[in-house]
Amino acid sequence: MPMAFSGKELLQIINELVSIPSPSGYTDRIISHMANHLDKLGIESRRNRKGALIVTVPGKNDTVHRLLTAHIDTLGAMVKEIKANGRLRLTNIGGTRWAHVEGEYCKIFTSDGNTYTGTILMRQTSVHVYKDAGTAERSQENMEVRIDARVQNAEDVAKLGIKVGDFVAFDPRVEVLPSGFIKSRHLDDKASAGILLYLLQEMKDNNVELPYTTHFLFSNYEEIGYGGNSNIPEDVVEYLAVDMGAIGDGQATDEYTVSICAMDSSGPYNARLRQHLVDLAEKHDIQYKVDIYPFYASDASAALRAGHDVVHGLIGPGIDASHAFERTHVDSVVNTAKLVYYYLISDLC
Repeated sequence: MPMAFSGKELLQIINELVSIPSPSGYTDRIISHMANHLDKLGIESRRNRKGALIVTVPGKNDTVHRLLTAHIDTLGAMVKEIKANGRLRLTNIGGTRWAHVEGEYCKIFTSDGNTYTGTILMRQTSVHVYKDAGTAERSQENMEVRIDARVQNAEDVAKLGIKVGDFVAFDPRVEVLPSGFIKSRHLDDKASAGILLYLLQEMKDNNVELPYTTHFLFSNYEEIGYGGNSNIPEDVVEYLAVDMGAIGDGQATDEYTVSICAMDSSGPYNARLRQHLVDLAEKHDIQYKVDIYPFYASDASAALRAGHDVVHGLIGPGIDASHAFERTHVDSVVNTAKLVYYYLISDLC
């Protein structure tokens, strides 16, 4: 039975994942969701000490292994200060730009288990009060959270149980459109995590036997640089990060193809593995683009920095407006799923 690549089901899984808040450091909920999903499919998973989720699929050859990773942690923030006016000052988690979250709804998670909603705003938002409402710098000093509760001072906020160090998640505002687009925050990298979950399910249903024992790592600290740099078995010889392709001026990547990364800020990815991925795409009529991401690093490059002796590569769906309000198309998601699958059943590069 040939492998199916259902764009509708892929987008449904991605929709579920982006709807679960998971800024770096606050990922237990989404990891539990994924572990329960896999358990229902009869797929065994385990957590490492960092809290990431690992699935190992035995292959015909158990002497050399592969590892694929996608990260489920996202950008977010943390309460830095409870201000005298009853609002919250934030510090960012990951590469957030404050201008990208101005006006965004958010959730504040307290240490005692309560959740409050709010809106991230400039302190000088009202044009009827502040002459510099349009020109003031969008910075940590000027941004604040307006809590959806009756608070007028720091003491009122303290009574809610909100403290310095509480996590703050941005509302994803996810929409799946009839045109095939999905727009949402945090498609980086929940689009790719959804692809790996989908493929695990399809391979289980179709009794696909992989040529090599393969580990699937759903990492939870990628946005701050070290999600996939540990728990790499000694037998792993190839390490493929499935992350996002960056779109912008001068980039080849688009929202309809799978992006194969030649180089990012960490340097070139393995040329032999890159060519292997290109050859697979051409053999199986998969639409792809080869690209370079100038301000980017992945869990694969983190693994090499940690000293692991592996062949490393990076592919992913093309994501527009990365680290802001992102968008991709079902065609890009399906092309990525196809390339990952044909890589999984291929020989080593």
